[in-house]
Amino acid sequence: MEDSRYDVIVIGAGAAGLTAAIYLARARMKTLVVDRGTPGGQMILTYSVANYPGVAEASGAQIAATMRQQAQSFGARILGQAEVTRMDLSGPVKVVEVEDEGTFTAPAVILATGGVPRSLGLPSEATFRGRGVSYCATCDGDFFAGQDIAVIGGGNSALEESVSLARQVRSVTVIHEFDHFQAQPFVVEQARREPKIRFLMEQDVREFVGDESLREVVAVHKRTGEVTRVPATGAFVFIGYVPDTAPLKGIVDLNDRGEIVTDDLLRTSIPGVFAAGDARQKRYRQITTAVADGTIAALSAIEYVGSTLTAPPPRP
Repeated sequence: MEDSRYDVIVIGAGAAGLTAAIYLARARMKTLVVDRGTPGGQMILTYSVANYPGVAEASGAQIAATMRQQAQSFGARILGQAEVTRMDLSGPVKVVEVEDEGTFTAPAVILATGGVPRSLGLPSEATFRGRGVSYCATCDGDFFAGQDIAVIGGGNSALEESVSLARQVRSVTVIHEFDHFQAQPFVVEQARREPKIRFLMEQDVREFVGDESLREVVAVHKRTGEVTRVPATGAFVFIGYVPDTAPLKGIVDLNDRGEIVTDDLLRTSIPGVFAAGDARQKRYRQITTAVADGTIAALSAIEYVGSTLTAPPPRP
């Protein structure tokens, strides 16, 4: 029973969740981190990170591995590839059930469930998912070495991953719905300097075409209606993320975009439940903002747990 009782349970092991675990465990909070995927979250999908303070340049996977080692060195227990099957967060003791691991309790929980890649919503996209259509250049880029690929999107991730992919493939066609990019100027300049990358602007992707695997991407110019068929054995979709909060609907307050609503101390609508990272309501989503969230949520949770330990017992 003692092994199932924790001071704080963190759901999610991305930048926010791992940072929270570092702060919690270092403060001698008995800490459990549960993640249904590989600890590291979206970080591990990033080939190169060059804007993390104190780190000149490293892969997201390297940063994630260091964070995980730090958290574990302070005593945090991390369960990866572990599915949360039920949560009861309503009472003073929170209950979290994890498939094949058992039931865990804690007075405080931090929700750091992150986001999942946004899809285009095309039927053909689902047909070719895993057969040419991908959402992770770091995971799948090697499969397309020496081939022609397409990247769909115009933000930082789309252009940064296009540059990364250009090192392995024969050509990259960036297909973007607007006439301008949402990426930072430096990222745009870097992509434009890469001779293997060409750009199709003001395009709507209409269909992915192939047989057993992807062969081309069909796009239509938004103003002229001109159809362009882009030969591509791989298509990487980078059009943002949606919060991974579907299991939390009806448990904590969410906004109309499905983001967890918090105050400045990252408290949710339930006492003792906090939220951090890409799953919560906020404008900017970077590794550094997730780290900041994890810090604040952990400090708030430490204060909350401390207050529950020092509170007088209820009168009979």
